[in-house]
Amino acid sequence: MIFRFSLYGFLKNQRYFEPFLVLNFLDKGLDYTAIGFLVAIREFAANLMEIPSGAVADLFGRRRAMITSFVAYIASFLIFASARSFWEFAPAMVLYAVGDAFRTGTHKAMIFSWLREEGRLDEKTRVYGFTRSWSKLGSALSIVVATALVVWLEEYRWVFWLSIVPYVAGIAKFLAYPASLDGDGDGSASPREVVRHLQHAFGDVLRIPHLRRLVAESMGFEGVFKVAKDYLQPMVQQAALALPLLAALAQDKRTAVLVGVVYLLVNLLAAWASRNSHRLAAWRGGEEAGVRVVWLGMLGGYVVMAPLLYFGRTFAAIAVFILMHLLQNLFRPMHVSRFDEFSDDASGATILSVENQAKGIAAMVLAPAVGWLVDTVGVGGENGGFWVVAAVGAGLALLMVLTGGRIRTASRPR
Repeated sequence: MIFRFSLYGFLKNQRYFEPFLVLNFLDKGLDYTAIGFLVAIREFAANLMEIPSGAVADLFGRRRAMITSFVAYIASFLIFASARSFWEFAPAMVLYAVGDAFRTGTHKAMIFSWLREEGRLDEKTRVYGFTRSWSKLGSALSIVVATALVVWLEEYRWVFWLSIVPYVAGIAKFLAYPASLDGDGDGSASPREVVRHLQHAFGDVLRIPHLRRLVAESMGFEGVFKVAKDYLQPMVQQAALALPLLAALAQDKRTAVLVGVVYLLVNLLAAWASRNSHRLAAWRGGEEAGVRVVWLGMLGGYVVMAPLLYFGRTFAAIAVFILMHLLQNLFRPMHVSRFDEFSDDASGATILSVENQAKGIAAMVLAPAVGWLVDTVGVGGENGGFWVVAAVGAGLALLMVLTGGRIRTASRPR
């Protein structure tokens, strides 16, 4: 099953458009404020469906939820490939949000259910980190394919068309998953049972202080980084224009090549970090202490990056951003394992959906605000307003570090 779980991540990350999504928006004439609102639309739609989708997965079957997710993704790719304006991109973002809502949390819950069945729950950080590393290796391959497509065909739309193929293969793979991974859901739950299940999951998050803290950390870490990482693409675009080694290539091809190289490195390092996250936890004496180290690293990264961007040291800032991607992939397996410590198996997908909704709320609020700041307040820097992104990240990371405390291990809710 670990091979199948890893294959899911590998196929899911064959998103050939991802390194070029913001560049595609810019190519269609959108500014950063409009792009920020598109991100906000995606996050708002995801938040509307995030927690109900987790309950649907727990009660109606997790395999059905994953298939629904991939069908929605395919529909969004079809629209992205032909859209040319803000209002055409908006429904694609909504469908993409549906895919995210039915996927996030659900597959992790399936992994933890299988580990529980096998009596291997103490390996959760290692196993989840291993499967996540294959997701990142899938991203690395997708970078190579996407870069070749953009350089060869000189249009971004083809990367959306090609992304459909692995998602069709993913649907076939879910059909072959064993029924036991569906959880306790038998597909016959009434609306009242769905509401009761949601109330139980929300009650756990509100009642258990440890879960409240974990959700806050997700907002402060993942929500902020989700917004910040999108600005890596235009940063790399600026760097490509100044790189003499690529001067012989046209501007779009030059950008595509450098974006490909940077994202390939990002995903190879991310795969290594995910696979070794459990080693950091073991070295520091547990997931809590390991996460504390990562928080301090992220704070340092944002603090260093802000002046680098303001004074036009783009290549150095990109290097720091790459290291922060590494930290994020050390963080994620440990953080997800912490959630499993304080939630029961029957509500696993719903609890993780609550966490994903919290991240989405943070991104939904921050994306348009940061986009506006980049377009207006941050015009004094040599790299435009990108330094503002790092400044916002530093402020929120400092808040989490100052308010952080060690979470004591508690018994699993019954």
